[in-house]
Amino acid sequence: MTLIKSISGIRGTIGGGAGEGLNPLDIVKFTSAYATLIRKTCKVQSNKIVVGRDARISGEMVKNVVVGTLMGMGWDVVDIDLASTPTTELAVTMEGACGGIILTASHNPKQWNALKLLNEHGEFLNAAEGNEVLRIAEAEEFDYADVDNLGSYRKDLTYNQKHIDSVLALDLVDVEAIKKADFRVAIDCVNSVGGIILPELLERLGVKHVEKLYCEPTGNFQHNPEPLEKNLGDIMNLMKGGKADVAFVVDPDVDRLAMICENGVMYGEEYTLVTVADYVLKHTPGNTVSNLSSTRALRDVTRKYGMEYSASAVGEVNVVTKMKATNAVIGGEGNGGVIYPASHYGRDALVGIAL
Repeated sequence: MTLIKSISGIRGTIGGGAGEGLNPLDIVKFTSAYATLIRKTCKVQSNKIVVGRDARISGEMVKNVVVGTLMGMGWDVVDIDLASTPTTELAVTMEGACGGIILTASHNPKQWNALKLLNEHGEFLNAAEGNEVLRIAEAEEFDYADVDNLGSYRKDLTYNQKHIDSVLALDLVDVEAIKKADFRVAIDCVNSVGGIILPELLERLGVKHVEKLYCEPTGNFQHNPEPLEKNLGDIMNLMKGGKADVAFVVDPDVDRLAMICENGVMYGEEYTLVTVADYVLKHTPGNTVSNLSSTRALRDVTRKYGMEYSASAVGEVNVVTKMKATNAVIGGEGNGGVIYPASHYGRDALVGIAL
């Protein structure tokens, strides 16, 4: 059993004793610590926290513990249930909430789950805030609400739709051109929430022919969920059969995007951001950012347009900080993570696909 406490959240394998894995006792402790921090730091006049989850087998159990704990801390919970990480990030700002918790272990195998913690901007906590959550949890410095001040609960399943609406409304997403092109598209959604939202996105983009692989959101991942070439043999073979023009592959929480060419060859995930950036810079000149573990190609493309490229330390929160400092129009990570500020400051595979 493994439990990893870090500034970006808490993740672990399901089961084991207290402090050994991601079990209900530890989930309560870290949720309580997060709720305490947000109560102290949030500037938004709201009492809401959004909770979303990927399709992991443990997701419902973890969600029930998190929701009950937040209500016990006096917070009003907006449960958007099965939703991608970017959908949950957008829901925080659309709800005017004080924060959000995403229940996903991203590209880790099915025995893992995690609490990813968001501020009122729908962005990940910074290092100081993450450390404070760990300190509060360790000291157990939290107070629960009395019976007259318990939080409320509301389920809202409209956010997938709202996320898609926001993507289609972006100036650079040319729905008519996509419809006209009559693309045939294949998708591999590794049995998680991508299987719910991507077919709907493609339909709204006017794509009539979609080959679906592993789109049932069972949480029982049919291959290693990290979208690397060595894990994508099935979709690559499907493409070799000439069934589609392009394939899109996402991880369980839909913040990373990989592509497969029409001949079944992997279009390296390093090139997802580079290709999207090339398109964005062609129409909206500006600066770009990626982290130090990403390809130099983004720098080369940015300079082609006479703009400035900056490298940040590894980690999404570091990329976002550098993007804000340099007023970047596009940025992200070489693992297929596209961050487009015109939408929001978070990696978003739906934005990547549409652009």
